[in-house]
Amino acid sequence: MTKTFNFTISELDKLPIPAKGNRSYHKDTQVRGLFFAIQPSGAKSFYVIKKIAGRTEKIFLGKYPDLTIENARKLAKIKLGQIAMGINPQNERRKIRNEMNFGQLFDQYLHRYSKVHKKSWLADQQDITRFVPHWFKRKISDIKRPEIKRLHETIYRDHGLYQANKMLQRIRAIYNKATEWGWEGNNPTTGIKKYKEKSRDRFILPAELPFILQAINDYESETVRDYLWMLFLTGARRTNTLMMRYEQINWEYCEWRIPDTKNGDPVTVPLMPRAMEILQRRFEVAQSQWVFPKKGDCEKHTASVKTDWQKITERATLLLWQQNEKNACWLDSLGKRMSGAYDGGMPFKQIIKQAESENFQLPQGVTDIRLHDIRRTFGSYQAISGASLSIIGKSLGHKSSQATEIYARLNLDPVRASVETATNLFLLQPA
Repeated sequence: MTKTFNFTISELDKLPIPAKGNRSYHKDTQVRGLFFAIQPSGAKSFYVIKKIAGRTEKIFLGKYPDLTIENARKLAKIKLGQIAMGINPQNERRKIRNEMNFGQLFDQYLHRYSKVHKKSWLADQQDITRFVPHWFKRKISDIKRPEIKRLHETIYRDHGLYQANKMLQRIRAIYNKATEWGWEGNNPTTGIKKYKEKSRDRFILPAELPFILQAINDYESETVRDYLWMLFLTGARRTNTLMMRYEQINWEYCEWRIPDTKNGDPVTVPLMPRAMEILQRRFEVAQSQWVFPKKGDCEKHTASVKTDWQKITERATLLLWQQNEKNACWLDSLGKRMSGAYDGGMPFKQIIKQAESENFQLPQGVTDIRLHDIRRTFGSYQAISGASLSIIGKSLGHKSSQATEIYARLNLDPVRASVETATNLFLLQPA
């Protein structure tokens, strides 16, 4: 039975607890629409109960005594004011209750967008699962900008600015799709700026190249050796080369047609005699459609040679260091003390650590060279030989000239020649 009276602490406290299976409601005389509910468990709460658009809505305000009578009346007036303006406060609660959690949103993003339109969908899946699995059960509106900002800063500190920026971009894209698909919330990445990135211009210098190639030729895996040589001989992207199939090779015209590239267009790559020799040799013993099949599973292609490349650059660095007499003597001494240190008996990192402990300064070496730098090296050597930017761009499959502009900076020989000519003219002038 509903009882109407002026809510006071003494009056509310003496109300009886209803029998099991029932709930009692009581109305306040001061604020029309404010109700006090008591459950059989003894729990007590304040509600606004009001008919809105022909439907009775019960709007929860808070539990008693945590919410005082005075504050309950203030909240009730606010809710009733919203109702008078045509706003249903309950709709917002329903939206939040029915809202997807982040895991559900990401699953939709992955299957409706990323796998359909992005070649990098696997990176989306790996990075989101790696860095924010603790978000999966949270409502998407519950994830706020300060939390994403802290995540961005943490990834920058622990994994570098490129990884931090990629994660920020992924989260931003996921929320943009949520908005596109009907979510009415605000993208929490708005206002968070990416860290400033520098355009990478590292390529293998002519003085470094012989040692890289020697380390490749000495490497134990024939598949890795041939794969890396194919990168050097074609300038193709790493993933396209890993996914090379024999059916893509035109044996008569010595060409490789890459049907699906990063920019979305097919590219035809001319194959030099050395590249054709590698392909012919592999084709003669091939048991797979892939030129570089996965070890132990010919149905798949090799996924990555990142670890192999690290070993090769470390070996090339040691070969490079041995060309300097001082470095060679130190390495020889270390080898005698540590039983063949620089011939593979001691891990490269341990050699670096030993040099630091002995305060022996070793040069940088080539361990900073990444696999993608081979492609940049290919374009750089074209530039050094005098090829135009349009030719370099076409050979690398660049869709825009902007991607090729870096090679204009790397070809310093014409600049050096003009400076030499000018300075020679100065020197010829009478004193």
